[in-house]
Amino acid sequence: MEFLLPYFAWTSDPTAWMALLTLVALEIVLGIDNLIFISILSNKLPEHQRVRARRLGIGAALLMRLLLLATISIIVGLTAPVFTLFGHAFSWRDLILIAGGLFLVWKATKEIHHSVDTDDHKDNIVSNTLQLSMAGAIFQILLLDLVFSIDSIITAVGMTDHIAIMYIAVIVTVTVMLLAADPLANFIEKNPTIVMLALGFLLMIGTTLIAEGMGFHVPKGYIYVAMGFSAFVEFLNMLSRRRKARSRAESDAH
Repeated sequence: MEFLLPYFAWTSDPTAWMALLTLVALEIVLGIDNLIFISILSNKLPEHQRVRARRLGIGAALLMRLLLLATISIIVGLTAPVFTLFGHAFSWRDLILIAGGLFLVWKATKEIHHSVDTDDHKDNIVSNTLQLSMAGAIFQILLLDLVFSIDSIITAVGMTDHIAIMYIAVIVTVTVMLLAADPLANFIEKNPTIVMLALGFLLMIGTTLIAEGMGFHVPKGYIYVAMGFSAFVEFLNMLSRRRKARSRAESDAH
């Protein structure tokens, strides 16, 4: 058991514990983006497959993140410049962020289009295939989680040198995602207007990923404040609609 001691030497360091708490909080906040995407995507599946798809997707994402941590030296190396274009040195991390951002923008735009124009059946074949395929949903969950995982691991490396702290933070974060996935998905399904708001969030997140990949740093605080304000406004709208519905029901009863 002595070979394990170096991995847990940090437990006697208060600074390391603070880094762990900070990293867990940061990873959970960053995981909100992924969770919104998972909720919207899984709700397109038949009802009896939704919970299983969410659990399989998040479980597979946990395994992928742990495997990525095992190759952390390679992940960190992804920040090295590969080529220069328009005065900006692009790394593999930048290219992955841009690809993930483009995927999010495409997916969110497509879902908004289907929500607004329900009579348009031009790509029904593709749409129905994705709706009926659990494998397709899980693949898309893992694809986007790969983008967020690489970015979060690089962030974690900048906060601590202890690999054990990174593993614990990942496990705690994915566990929270697993617990929150079903309630969030059910809430989104019961409140159709939330779907449009969530798709707007995905558009903003996708655009931010593209900007980050192009070398334009966007402070995450601005993004989450905007998301929080929008969610608060929608919450007020929901209260207003419920109050009107209650008043209408009472007037009809009289």
